[in-house]
Amino acid sequence: MLSTIRLALGCAGVLLWGSALAAERTRLTVYTALEPEQHAPFKAAIEAAVPEVEIAWVWDQTGTITDRFLAERESPRADMVLGLAATSLLQFKRAGLLLGYRPAGADRLRPFFRDAGEAYAWTGMDAYLGVVCFNEPVAERDRLAVPTFWRDLLSPALKGRILMPDPVHTGTGYLLVAGWLQSMGEEAGWAFMDALHENVAAYPSVASAPCAAAAAGSHAVGLTYDMRAAAIKAAGGAIRIVVPVDGTGWELEAFAIVRTTPHPDLARRVADWAASRAANALYAQTFAVVAYPGVSTPPRIYPAHAEARMIRNDLAWTAENRPRILAEWTRRYGAKLEPR
Repeated sequence: MLSTIRLALGCAGVLLWGSALAAERTRLTVYTALEPEQHAPFKAAIEAAVPEVEIAWVWDQTGTITDRFLAERESPRADMVLGLAATSLLQFKRAGLLLGYRPAGADRLRPFFRDAGEAYAWTGMDAYLGVVCFNEPVAERDRLAVPTFWRDLLSPALKGRILMPDPVHTGTGYLLVAGWLQSMGEEAGWAFMDALHENVAAYPSVASAPCAAAAAGSHAVGLTYDMRAAAIKAAGGAIRIVVPVDGTGWELEAFAIVRTTPHPDLARRVADWAASRAANALYAQTFAVVAYPGVSTPPRIYPAHAEARMIRNDLAWTAENRPRILAEWTRRYGAKLEPR
């Protein structure tokens, strides 16, 4: 009986200690565009590495969370940004909204994942690139040719049979648009999109939706990003993942500390974790291209040549020209935007 009482008291003490520890944790509000299924494992990993913090995510699609953060510039509500496009963080930096900090171990990361500007403020985590999800049974039935080049998507046989993510709200849609404008030149890039628009049925506001629709067979082609396509194929989607041989646009996910956070020391420790090999091993579970060398473990079905087909990408240009490009894109093609 006495041992039972002691055990009960011991358990009660552990519970009280755990409750006290939870009460002492500091909440960090983190704006993110990470996929919802990533939130729980990322939160658990961060809180294990920095036990004094509690991560509170604020999530939306890349374009939406970027616009929200910029709208709050006079009174920022976030402590950090993590898992958002580097081009968004470049905009935030230019607006003076980020705290200058170079995480411990940043020098070990691949160079294009590091802020190359003055007053280091952001660090890359992983890269994602635009791909074509091509439904093979539909193609065989309707005798559709595999789109090897981007221009192959302009075939009259694909009229009304393509879905593309909305670039206003999704980072994937915007990296595709910015990639075409850079690799083709602006005049040719807009001409390509004019012709592509004739074949596009709609522009969904969720980046994964076009590929999911292609896998389901409702559309022949869906544009999305590489690892989302790989996940859909791994789950049984009847698609071929195509990385066009003329090169594809890409983007980095990155993190940074908000200049006005009242918890800069804790945020720096989270940033140190986010640049670590352990963190990159976590990123590698859902992305094929990560910042830390030698950590990437892409699935067997991932296109082996994908990274080699990433175009020469000027992230600063992509960030600086985003408002202009999206305004022009909306003027030309906004009639086919799917309602959110």
